[in-house]
Amino acid sequence: MSVFEWIGAILLLIASVLLIILGLMQDQKADQNMASAITGSANDSHFSKNEGSTKEAILKKCTVILGIVFFVVTLLVTIIPAYL
Repeated sequence: MSVFEWIGAILLLIASVLLIILGLMQDQKADQNMASAITGSANDSHFSKNEGSTKEAILKKCTVILGIVFFVVTLLVTIIPAYL
């Protein structure tokens, strides 16, 4: 294995562990069940208006960014050694 493959493998390992941790840290949506349909929970609360700055929104953004990094590193580790 070349140095590039070792670095790529380490980056993939770190990214996959962080993706698992971020996925486990996220809360489940409690508003998407039958109880909220029956009770008619309001979606115009202060919490829903400031949704972009909450802990859940930050975790979601980090998960998406880390998923993109994981995908790109996987492609690079797969494609580049074929040309070396």
